[in-house]
Amino acid sequence: MRPSLWADRLMALLVRFVGLVILLGAVGAAATSFFYNKAEEAERAGRVAMQVNARLNDQIAVLQGVRALYQSDRATSGPGVRAYLAALQPQAQAPGMQGVGIAVAMRQRTPAAVEAQIRENYGRDVAVWPAATDQPIGFPIVLIEPGNARNQGALGYDMYSDPVRRAAMRRAWATGRPAASGVVQLIQENNAAQKQPGFLIYVPVYAANAVAVGAEPGAAAPPTAATRPGARPIVAFVYAPFRIHDLMETAIGPQLAGIDGLEIFAGEGPAAPLVFRHGTMGWDAHETRVRVADRLWTVRISYGRLLERLGRPAFILLFGVALAVLAMQLNRVQQRRVGAARALADEQARHAEDRELMIGEMAHRMKNAFARIGALARITLRESDSLDDFEAKFDGRMRALSDAKQMLVTGAVDSVDLGRIVRRELGIAGWSEERQAAVTGPDVRLDDEGAQALSLALHEFATNSIKYGALSGRGALAVGWRRDGGEIELSWVESGLAETPALESDGFGTHFIRSLIERQLKGSWDRVAADHRLAITIRWPDRVTGG
Repeated sequence: MRPSLWADRLMALLVRFVGLVILLGAVGAAATSFFYNKAEEAERAGRVAMQVNARLNDQIAVLQGVRALYQSDRATSGPGVRAYLAALQPQAQAPGMQGVGIAVAMRQRTPAAVEAQIRENYGRDVAVWPAATDQPIGFPIVLIEPGNARNQGALGYDMYSDPVRRAAMRRAWATGRPAASGVVQLIQENNAAQKQPGFLIYVPVYAANAVAVGAEPGAAAPPTAATRPGARPIVAFVYAPFRIHDLMETAIGPQLAGIDGLEIFAGEGPAAPLVFRHGTMGWDAHETRVRVADRLWTVRISYGRLLERLGRPAFILLFGVALAVLAMQLNRVQQRRVGAARALADEQARHAEDRELMIGEMAHRMKNAFARIGALARITLRESDSLDDFEAKFDGRMRALSDAKQMLVTGAVDSVDLGRIVRRELGIAGWSEERQAAVTGPDVRLDDEGAQALSLALHEFATNSIKYGALSGRGALAVGWRRDGGEIELSWVESGLAETPALESDGFGTHFIRSLIERQLKGSWDRVAADHRLAITIRWPDRVTGG
């Protein structure tokens, strides 16, 4: 019994709806898991940035403490600051700094007072360098602690001579707040085995009672103060140099091992230089900012938790898809059962229709065949002189008609090769296989009626040629065909004949051939006889062509 079509459609719709709900739920759960993991990693990245900010704030606080001490008693600033830093040990309390130093104001080419301070602080002679710059003032380093060999190499260096350092010093001078330089190579890196990029943070020390650069100094009015338009007089900078790799590794600490990739850029935007890299960055990088004194640096962090980020959501999604597919598969099985029943019914109806079509086609073809045979019999009878002559002509024509039909039936196709028809007739007329093979032309396919028409026409040509023409041994025969625009042109040319054929009147056979060509091929033919030569040309539309 055939299932109800309405019930089948309702069941299919219900199953699809359930599958869609399951799939949407799985997608939602997977997306929630994905974004939860992403938010968790963003929070971890924020904590890393906070750690770096906290470490830098601690180090700036050390610089501000040194500034307060320096301002309180400049007469003992050198020994007092050194003693303070030795007791504080900022490298232990806030690791990452290479040291803490003081750079004092100086008129250009008047280094005596500065060199005297260095001698007082460290008990040895150190010259200010570079000796001359393009700036009217300078800020040479007179103190830097701890006093190790790496830091001692920076004593006497005029930091105001370097444009990158000078830009940060001017910002600190103008604002009174800590300012960070751009990326530089620290003086301490000159003799380092593995060099790192670095930067410096400056804290200004403004003048209380000082001699301005450019004024006549009094006998008891040190220290020297530097001035510039729109800014307070300044006597020194308290500063700290930082090696970036050492700073980040100590600031982030053990968490660095759990970070798959880390990149730090000294600034914002695509032009910011990359100053620190750890591991390999993944596709899931989180971007945040850290404040380095008065500048913002960009931090990109990749945790590389591919399994946690994608594995859990993917599992949820695949599980939901599996449930949806299962529901759809169950419905598909049901649909197959229904489809099989429908297919059986449709096939039975189709077989009945095919039988009717076959019976109708067979009746139509038999009617045409009998009509064609009757016409052949009547025409052959009119042009025959005796019963034997009728039998020979009628038998030949029937064989030509039968062979054309046999080519279609044997090949199980709906078209016949023109070359095959031509070579078959020439073979019957006595041509060898070698001569037949020499007859060539393009691949032209003929349908049922076209093949029968040309078979009968070529049979008539060959029969007449055997009796009166080239195939009787008197003359030469050339057969060929070609494509000409949208038509096929077949030529039958007999030359060197004993006599020129007479074409004044057409017989019954000629009328029959003309009728076949015009009606079944929808073509035309032309005959020309002159100078012991006969040329027959048949043209018809190129409707069926070979591939």
